[in-house]
Amino acid sequence: MTIQIAADRRSLENHGKPLFYLADTVWSAFTNATLEEWEEYLDYRKMQGFNVLQINILRQWDASGSDLELEPFAEHEDGTTDYSVYNERYFDRAEEMVRMAAERGFTPALVLLWCNYVPDTWATKFQKNHKMPLEAVKPYVTYAVNRFSKFNPVYLVSGDTDFPSEEANAYYQTALETVKRISPSSLTTLHIQGRLRNIPETFANHEGLDFYMYQSGHNSEFQAYAHEIAEHFYNQAPVRPVINGEPCYEQISYSRNVYGRYSAFDARKAAWQSLLAGGGAGVTYGAHGIWSWHKKGKSFGIVEGEGFDSPYDWRSALRFEGAWDYSFIKYLFDQYKLVGAKPLDIVLNPTKEIRAAGNEDTIVLYVPVNTKVRLDFPVEDYEFITIDLVQRRFAQTEPFRENEYGVIPMHAFEHDVVIIGRRK
Repeated sequence: MTIQIAADRRSLENHGKPLFYLADTVWSAFTNATLEEWEEYLDYRKMQGFNVLQINILRQWDASGSDLELEPFAEHEDGTTDYSVYNERYFDRAEEMVRMAAERGFTPALVLLWCNYVPDTWATKFQKNHKMPLEAVKPYVTYAVNRFSKFNPVYLVSGDTDFPSEEANAYYQTALETVKRISPSSLTTLHIQGRLRNIPETFANHEGLDFYMYQSGHNSEFQAYAHEIAEHFYNQAPVRPVINGEPCYEQISYSRNVYGRYSAFDARKAAWQSLLAGGGAGVTYGAHGIWSWHKKGKSFGIVEGEGFDSPYDWRSALRFEGAWDYSFIKYLFDQYKLVGAKPLDIVLNPTKEIRAAGNEDTIVLYVPVNTKVRLDFPVEDYEFITIDLVQRRFAQTEPFRENEYGVIPMHAFEHDVVIIGRRK
């Protein structure tokens, strides 16, 4: 599969056909998953309809413990890293894993530089050593791109970064420009820190940056950022597709050691609100146990960092119900031709939680809590159905006019719904 930017600059396509970017978060696959485990994982996610896999090329600093003992670079006797010497065995294996994914129709979305490899970032206080020298960035990126570009990947130039200094930004700029020089057809984006919405002009105006990616993240106080940041990037210039690359992961605990875990509903809500507020090119799912590739009994050291509770075993996490919710989202976006849908400011209820978007012939509403929905919209021109997102039942829906406004009545379901109207 070859992902390209559509002519409308709001969405992605594959060989001229609209593409809904449905990614899974599997940052630690190269260092933690055996090839047999990887094959099992790939076959399951393919069955569910995922088409992109977000993977860190280098070791994820907060990955779960692994028996593989594989590192991408040579290490000195004192434990420091020699970034000029590549471990061919590590990269041969990573390339084989990408080949296995590509054969099943997945596009790899590969992170080049997670923030812990770059000086001055927020991760420095948790990992002060082992930074990559700036002069090593260009050779490393050249090596990686020459290895992986045959598989038509997307490159996430940065990983979880906050763009803290000119020195740090020089790392990412070098990486971005190296990718575009060697593989100009490869799409690039930035994976930025949770809740961040402003990127330096150096990148915002860079012609090599192909789409906006943000993360609404895992902080329980700021889940509204799923739609707020989508709306922000949708209105930025230059116009680019927008994707929430890290909504709250299913069953991850609230960050900062706050008690509680995100349910399938939480993850589903973040996805729908992102998509209808401006991030209509696609969305990324995450399961707490897949991203760090956790195995029962192994270590998990992020507690002193972001303050997350222990993950599930990867096989349990693979089967979380929320992944099917995201698969169903992709089905609806494809079925109703909603990829790249335009946000609509038509909801009159006093909340930003209900979101609306649409195109010339179709309107879609996400309603997280059952209520009558008032709209500044000609509902009489459309035929509506209400879709129960838990049981996936479809109900005919009769709108009406009230005080010059359109009204969608309360539905009969007990959970969040999507309401779709098609022009008569």
